[in-house]
Amino acid sequence: MAEYLSPGVYVEEFDSGPTPMQGVGTSVAGFVGVTERGPVSGAPILVTGPADFKRKFGGYLHESEFGEYRFLAHAVNHFFINGGSKAFVMRVAPSDAVIAKAKCVEGKEGVIDLQATNPGAWGNSLIVTFKDAIGSKSQILEDLGDARYRLKNATGFAVGDVVAVEGLDEVQYNVIKNTTGNLVTFESPFEGNVIDENLLPKITIRVCELDVVVDCDGDVEKYNGVSFNASSPSFIEKVVEKSEMVSLKAQPSEGAVAPIDVIRQVFGKEGDEIKVSFLGGLNGSASSLTEADFIGTDEGPGSRTGIQAFLDNTDVNIMAVPGIVSANVQLSLVAHCEKLGSRFAVLDMPMTAKTVADIMAHRDIVDSDYCAMYHPWLQVFDPLDKKDTFIPPSGSIMGIYARSDNSRGVHKAPANEVVANCTGLFVNYNVAEQDLLNPKGVNLIRKFPGSGIRVWGARTASSKPLWKYVNVRRLFIYLEESIKANTNWVVFEPNDATLWSRVKRTIELFLEGVWRTGALVGGSPADAFFVDIGPNTMSKDDIDNGRLICVIGVAPVKPAEFVIFRITQKTGE
Repeated sequence: MAEYLSPGVYVEEFDSGPTPMQGVGTSVAGFVGVTERGPVSGAPILVTGPADFKRKFGGYLHESEFGEYRFLAHAVNHFFINGGSKAFVMRVAPSDAVIAKAKCVEGKEGVIDLQATNPGAWGNSLIVTFKDAIGSKSQILEDLGDARYRLKNATGFAVGDVVAVEGLDEVQYNVIKNTTGNLVTFESPFEGNVIDENLLPKITIRVCELDVVVDCDGDVEKYNGVSFNASSPSFIEKVVEKSEMVSLKAQPSEGAVAPIDVIRQVFGKEGDEIKVSFLGGLNGSASSLTEADFIGTDEGPGSRTGIQAFLDNTDVNIMAVPGIVSANVQLSLVAHCEKLGSRFAVLDMPMTAKTVADIMAHRDIVDSDYCAMYHPWLQVFDPLDKKDTFIPPSGSIMGIYARSDNSRGVHKAPANEVVANCTGLFVNYNVAEQDLLNPKGVNLIRKFPGSGIRVWGARTASSKPLWKYVNVRRLFIYLEESIKANTNWVVFEPNDATLWSRVKRTIELFLEGVWRTGALVGGSPADAFFVDIGPNTMSKDDIDNGRLICVIGVAPVKPAEFVIFRITQKTGE
């Protein structure tokens, strides 16, 4: 309660109604797979389009080099082509992939350790250019003795900086020991007369710095004004640690050695602009990849790999490991989605599974309403090999999920949708074959004369009748996550009738909005959902132990999977 201690007019704000709820996203994709470059541990990386993916993870992979593991770039590209707008990617790399490194002069390896940020032959294309740069510049006005000098302006001169006095017969280098205003103490006195009070001085003093440019096939990063002063914010190691392409470790400079001279000594090159190339990077071999690489390990936040890396991510709603049809990997992905309860897995089937028996042999590995299986593989053009190839459908399907969600809503079954940029199918299935596969939860992609190639199924891989439709499961994920994300304000509030009423009304307004979009069945909100919170849902023990329990029921719209027209002949009378 507000405290009033003196006469006056007071204005207070208060909530006039229930807290509004905002629905969460439904179509942010998560991908796991092999790429040319990119981090192999830590949090998945956001990509917002094919060009962004290429910049962060590289391009397509050769079939001859990576075979069945090469499909991630294709899948991500087709995700965006089919309507996706945002994806997170986690790279998997062979265990024998090697990081490219810059070669140092023998004996200088510990001074500067410069290498690519992650393994792969892509690092061999790196070129790092070091250039001598002029930092803060001034003139010396007075020699106070004991290596103390008064500068005209000491702004930008910091303890530990290496400086150069220029304009004499020979450049003199020194290190700043202390600064007080414009009074600067150096490690040793300068030789000769370094005083110049002229308006246009001939003798000047400057901070020695470097400009660093990192280039990889036209992708450029620039870092200006770095030094080897470990106590400075511009210390080269601190500045370059933000790089997405190179990792640099440096020993702080000792003595009055200019940064460019350090670079010359370490890399054995001359000039004021030194270009350093990299070598030794290897992509590794497909034969060294294992199921465990894709399943990943959980070494804690920031150190997770593979599928486990998505434990660090709260944005992803749909996931795939494109082209990886190993039972262990797919079951791990499904278990991940079930455990979190906030995302849905899209599974590929083996490309060579042609017969109903072959398909069902793979279909039977999983029973879950948190995943769906799609088949067959899609024929697309491969820009790398300049020919048509077949890719797994999961990337395109997730793009179609996003397209359908954005145009109609998550409640709409993502089926009877055209697969964009697809010229054919590995196998063309007929109605009789689909009659056998559809009830088992296999979603076929079929080619229809005059209507293109379309997704012709919307079943989960679940044996539970209540959860047999993809859109029903994804709608419930949307509702659950939206309510969870928008009711954090309830925690630690007094658990009484006032709170119950507020929570009930907040959720009812949200569900009413969902009903108005056509996501719920019923001619009125009362027919579409109910929200109960209070004595019917909580015992005194629940209340005493701080448990607020709200029971919600909704009636989801289910797809018109079988459209039946009953026609009779009208006889003339």
